[in-house]
Amino acid sequence: MEQLQTWWELFWGFFVANVLGYGGGPASIPLMQEEVVNHYGWMTNEQFGDVLAIGNALPGPIATKIAAFVGYQVASWPGFIIATFATVVPSAAALILLLSLLNKYRTSNVVKGMTLLVQPVIAVLMILLTWEMGLVSIDTINVWQTLIIAAIALFILTKTKIHPAFVILIAFAYGAIVLSHTIV
Repeated sequence: MEQLQTWWELFWGFFVANVLGYGGGPASIPLMQEEVVNHYGWMTNEQFGDVLAIGNALPGPIATKIAAFVGYQVASWPGFIIATFATVVPSAAALILLLSLLNKYRTSNVVKGMTLLVQPVIAVLMILLTWEMGLVSIDTINVWQTLIIAAIALFILTKTKIHPAFVILIAFAYGAIVLSHTIV
């Protein structure tokens, strides 16, 4: 019975995060973090940040990768399948339905207004997620290294044509080196 409850919680947590995550994976990440870390306690903020970093470095949709990893961590292969299903199927069904409606009413001021007004909410959610991940980074490596890494990443991403995945991988490797020296 407990296993069924865990499966239901996995389904519901990822279903809610992805149904309410208007705008795709990046918009649903803060909602996933809320469910995974704060609501169900399956991971800490630090662990979620690690999953987010690895997921960003790999190809494919970020929401699906987070769901698959967390689902597997919580309930092995059934959890993997349930969390991935809860992430993909509702979005695909909603996409088909909404695109047909949006296509029908694409010139409507209501549809244009809805699309424009939800963007600030997504921006705030992303800022909050960035803040929480920044605090984890400060706690882990310290404020100066966090600021230096952020400044270097900002410079590389805005002034060069290096793909963001490579910047993430470099920071990931740097973090592994720094943490391996502090643990030893």
